[in-house]
Amino acid sequence: MTSVRENVIRQVYPPPGPIRVLFSANMAHGLANGMLLTVLILYFTTSVGIPAAQVGIGLTIAAGLRMFVGVPAGHLLDVIGVRTGTIAFHLVQGTLITGYVFVDGPVAFAVVASLVYMAESGAYSGQAALVAAAMPSEERIKARAYTRAANNIGFSVGALIGGLALTANSPRVYVSLLLVCAVMYAASGLVYVKLPAVRRVERPATASRWEVLRDKPFAVFGLLNVVLVMNVGILLVALPIWISQKTNAPPVVYSGILLLNTVMVVLLQVRASKGAETVEGGGRALRRCGVLLALCCALFALAADRPVWLAVTFLFAGAAVHAISELLYSAGSWALAYELAPEHAHGQYQGFFGMTSNFGTMVTPIVVTTLIIGPGWPGWLALGVVLLVAGLLAPSIARWAATTRAAERAA
Repeated sequence: MTSVRENVIRQVYPPPGPIRVLFSANMAHGLANGMLLTVLILYFTTSVGIPAAQVGIGLTIAAGLRMFVGVPAGHLLDVIGVRTGTIAFHLVQGTLITGYVFVDGPVAFAVVASLVYMAESGAYSGQAALVAAAMPSEERIKARAYTRAANNIGFSVGALIGGLALTANSPRVYVSLLLVCAVMYAASGLVYVKLPAVRRVERPATASRWEVLRDKPFAVFGLLNVVLVMNVGILLVALPIWISQKTNAPPVVYSGILLLNTVMVVLLQVRASKGAETVEGGGRALRRCGVLLALCCALFALAADRPVWLAVTFLFAGAAVHAISELLYSAGSWALAYELAPEHAHGQYQGFFGMTSNFGTMVTPIVVTTLIIGPGWPGWLALGVVLLVAGLLAPSIARWAATTRAAERAA
């Protein structure tokens, strides 16, 4: 029993060194995220009195600006130094969060949310680029796996704390929690002070200032990422609507599915990332991801109009397969995002990778609801085919990108 417990701890809690600093910072950031996202919309709709539709418009504007600021923010990280820039973006994000307590209308909300989201874009690019700067290439994917587990743990705890605030339903409690979130965001950035000094890699004289925008192989990988990142929307958007409208399963099943997903990500992300440390390994991981996403779509489709016990069985089976595909997507996409980027430009490359992820996340609700909610199970199969094709293309795209990159460096 002791050995099993120790093995579980090793899969979640990293050894001492830079990787543990990264782990701690991401857990603090996830804690703040969990608290903030749980109460934010209800605070502004119930306590401030902003109509829900206008809150949605403000968040949409903010999300769009966040997407486009990723590359410039990443470039700034490369110029001033990844550690310094990451700390600065976290401090700015924490400071801007306090602006939420002064919002009294939809325009002010859109402005503050946009500023917060743009700072968040820089912070996320910095978190990813710091892994590249602080860890040797063969350790980067493992480090990202640990930080993702940390973020999920922190987010889950933060969501529980936010849930307690919702039960109070008091403006004073909401404001207090927003201020706590602001402090936590800033504190998560200050944790990076404990990292050893990170040497800034000088940009070669022949390299373009905005080289990620000229990098065709990375752009093709970005398009692939736009498709495969839709796995997140399957879980968070399509599945709850599908369960409530097209199956006989009780709605509480969705809570159990979310719990299953969280537990699997926390416990298995490090193990699932083994073998994905290279371009070839990342391509293989994305291929397996596409195959499993197609399978989970088929399982979810089979849950329609079944007896309760059979619907629940198909839903949980699909959720387990989906969680594994999500783990493989994370590992594979991290590998390509790191290995295809030049060492002097990880900031802007991570910013571009984040931009494609944000774009895919933004269009996913439209895609999955159009494909699935109207057509029903044929829509699930169509979505599964799209994801399968994307996954099967991944190894070829990875090899082509690596070959192109090697030829460019040799020239």
